[in-house]
Amino acid sequence: MTFTISQRARQMSSSAIRELLKLTADPTIISFAGGLPAPQTFPIDIMHEACERVFVDDPQAAFQYAPTEGYVPLREWVGARHGVPAARVLITTGSQQALDLLAKVFIDPGSPVLVESPTYLGALQAFAMFEPRFVEVPCDDAGMIPDALTTELTAGARFVYAMPNFQNPTGRRMPLARRVALVEAMRAANVPIVEDDPYGELCYSGARLPSLLSMNPDGVIHMGSFSKVMAPGLRLGYVIAPPAIMDKLVQAKQASDLHTPGFNQRLAYEAVKTGFLDAHIESIRTLYARQCGAMLAALEASMPASVRWTAPEGGMFVWLRLGEGVDSAQLLRAALAPDSGPRVAFVNGAPFYANQADPRTARLSFVTVTPQGIDEGIAQLARILNGDGARQRLRA
Repeated sequence: MTFTISQRARQMSSSAIRELLKLTADPTIISFAGGLPAPQTFPIDIMHEACERVFVDDPQAAFQYAPTEGYVPLREWVGARHGVPAARVLITTGSQQALDLLAKVFIDPGSPVLVESPTYLGALQAFAMFEPRFVEVPCDDAGMIPDALTTELTAGARFVYAMPNFQNPTGRRMPLARRVALVEAMRAANVPIVEDDPYGELCYSGARLPSLLSMNPDGVIHMGSFSKVMAPGLRLGYVIAPPAIMDKLVQAKQASDLHTPGFNQRLAYEAVKTGFLDAHIESIRTLYARQCGAMLAALEASMPASVRWTAPEGGMFVWLRLGEGVDSAQLLRAALAPDSGPRVAFVNGAPFYANQADPRTARLSFVTVTPQGIDEGIAQLARILNGDGARQRLRA
């Protein structure tokens, strides 16, 4: 059989991270690659009790088809947490589906989409299916530079995609003054902001900052997720949008999967309605802060002076910039097949760029590795970078 596939399918590519995770399933590899929550943070006992309540209270409804918009009590809970009515909340099958739905609703071939540089690989993958023209907004260690959002840069843009809290991949957080400036610039340009915020609850240093949504509810589409604070296996996310956009998102979701699994939604609601989540999140913050500190200390102790890195105040990631002429993809190959010592995995930075990649960059996740494993893995990367002939073997 010869299959004729669509032009869109021919342009698809696999996620570099998902492909790498297949390799790093080997328990002998010290993996800084995945953005996976630490399994010990999953609230198993709470979820077990919640599951029992779902089966006792209304099991038939839990297994029946459900409204596309989502389980009303869960939508109300999300809305109350963000200060918006439940009518503006759509429950999605993970926040990745929200990205896909937004792409379907907003993007035509060739339409401009503004993104950070670098930005979340999963968003680039979801948007690229619909053939936009990616426009990279200049960024620094505090995120997007609002003054760079000129009339020429924003002309015709369908939206600007931003991760203001502990961005994936860099871990950076946008300060308050810059958030205000970004919201005002996009309001003036009549360009909506898509605010992706899976890590906002994972703040373990500094004060919490207001969301972009809270600054302009009619001009910001906000995405959130239960994956990082409860369990990714539930595949529960949500999008908060103005009514006109909500209608189109619902229509796109009806064509996609009818609705997110109702059982999972009820399970999540039975858990969060007890009020356990805030204390649970605090325990996650404590764990991740300790592991982030271990990684920053290991980097300081081992890395050559030519390497620079971020010091995140939350989230899951540290972003490295290697020395001049060093290619992180070559370092990854060497780390996965070293001459001696443990095998180490991370994600090279190139896939996180929409257009012009920086081959010297790399993303390290610290949340699923013990402090001892972090010390060993960082020391091994440093040995490879400092080894004989390293510059020649690892050059870009």
